[in-house]
Amino acid sequence: MDETNDVPIETPADIAAARRWYAEDLRLRAPIRRNPAIVEAFAAVPRERFLGEPPWRIIADVLPRAPAAAPDRRARWVYHDVLVAIDPARNLNNGMPSLWARIFDHLALRPGGRVLQVGAGTGYYTAVLAEIVGAGGRVTAVEIDDELASRARANLAPWPQVEVVAGDGRTHDAGEVDTVIVCAGATHPAPRWLDRLAPGGELMLPLTGANRWGFLLRATRGRRQDDAGRIVLPRARRANQFDADSIGRVGIFPCAGGRDEAAGERLRLALDALAGGGWSGEIPIEALHRGDPDADAMDRVWYHGPGFWLERKKGE
Repeated sequence: MDETNDVPIETPADIAAARRWYAEDLRLRAPIRRNPAIVEAFAAVPRERFLGEPPWRIIADVLPRAPAAAPDRRARWVYHDVLVAIDPARNLNNGMPSLWARIFDHLALRPGGRVLQVGAGTGYYTAVLAEIVGAGGRVTAVEIDDELASRARANLAPWPQVEVVAGDGRTHDAGEVDTVIVCAGATHPAPRWLDRLAPGGELMLPLTGANRWGFLLRATRGRRQDDAGRIVLPRARRANQFDADSIGRVGIFPCAGGRDEAAGERLRLALDALAGGGWSGEIPIEALHRGDPDADAMDRVWYHGPGFWLERKKGE
C-alpha cells in the first residue's frame, strides 16, 4: 500500500500484465480476426501516457454516458474497453478501444505502411498505428486543435516514425499514403485524401448525418496493374472511381470543415430508411465516385455529398 493515500502500489509488471489482458480482451471483443499485430500493438502502448493526470474520468458504454472518476490513481483502470474523458466540457474522449481495434482490423495495415491520421487527439491511437506499421513505416497525425496537437507531439516522442502536424487534416499534404484514417464524422471526403491514396490504398471515413450518427465508409483505390483488365469505364473515369463498402455503424465527434448541412440531412434520411431505422451498419453500396452524378447515373445514386457520390449495389 502507498501510505500517503492508501492506494495499492502498482509495479511496471502489474501495468504490463493489465495491458496484456486488455489487448487479449480486445482480440475477442472487437473482434480482431485478421491482423494479430493489432493485438500486440495494444499490448505495447501505455494508454495512461495519453490521458493526462490521474485519477481519470471513465465513461462506460452504457446510457447515460456520464464520466465517473476511477476508483483510484492506478493505471489498471484504463485497461478496459471504456471511454476516458479528455475534455468533458467539449465531450471529447479517448475513444472506445474496441471500435478502433475493429476499424484497424478491417484495413490493410502492415509493417512499412504509410498512414495519414486525421484527428490525432492526444495521440493514443496514433501510437497504436505506429506500432503496427513499425519502425520502417510512417504515420502523419494531423490535429486541428493546437493544444491537443502539442500534447500529442510530446506523448508520441518515443515513436520516431510519427510526425504530428497542428493543422487542418482536410488540406494537409502528407504525400502518397497507403491508408487514410479519419477520426471524426464528415458528410464527404476531402479531395486530398482521395488524391494521395496509393494504388490499393484505403480511406476509412466515418460518414455521419445531421445527428452525428452514420457508418464507417471504406473506399479502396484500384491497383494500376489491374487497370489494363478493366474495360467497363474509360481511363479518365477509372481514376475517379473507388470500391466502397461499409464496416459498421458509428457515432462520433464532427470533423471540422467536413460538414455540409443539407448533405447531412440527406444522409440521415437515407440511413433512417434502411430497415425502418434499425439498420445494422450494412449499406447497399459498391463504389465511390468523385464529382457529381450525371443524368444517366441518377438511378444508381444511394447518397451524394459535396464532390462525390456513392453507387448503389446492383439489385438493391
